[in-house]
Amino acid sequence: MSGVNRGKDIAEGSFMNISNDQQQTPSRYESQKRRDWNAFVQYLQNHRPPVSVSQCSYNHVLDFLRYLDQFGKTKVHLQGCMFYGQPEPPAPCTCPLRQAWGSLDALIGRLRAAYEENGGAPSVNPFASGSIRIYLREVKECQAKARGIPYKKKKKKMGGGGSSSSSQGMGAEESGSTSSFHFS
Repeated sequence: MSGVNRGKDIAEGSFMNISNDQQQTPSRYESQKRRDWNAFVQYLQNHRPPVSVSQCSYNHVLDFLRYLDQFGKTKVHLQGCMFYGQPEPPAPCTCPLRQAWGSLDALIGRLRAAYEENGGAPSVNPFASGSIRIYLREVKECQAKARGIPYKKKKKKMGGGGSSSSSQGMGAEESGSTSSFHFS
């Protein structure tokens, strides 16, 4: 093919554009992170009064997590429920559906990254707040109790030649396979 014809073909779009060839479809993680970020920004815009991302604090993040709870699909038994503490209750009950701890934990991780990718300073990242970590830990512990699964802290590895199994002291809640949620 001559240079003239190739130039004509490129102008007419017969050849793939190099920039399109270099662009890749975003990963599932990146797509989910973008959707989560857009949902959070929309939540802030719908807030009364509206809040900009730069004015957002950990309190807005906590409010967002509580807002999302209404869309949860995980049954969390309340302390007064006859099935409280039973991993597999034998009958239905009226306890609320909540967001699972593992889902919230993953969401906060994605939003924490998205905040910084969208120009937020790491030093003021509301998703990295200690209050958010405390909230998630409380949700995790409460859900574990409601399901009857004991929560055990991971044992810290001792320095030196001591060996410890990575699964030792790890409950189902720590593996990220939770299916319940709680708010006080």
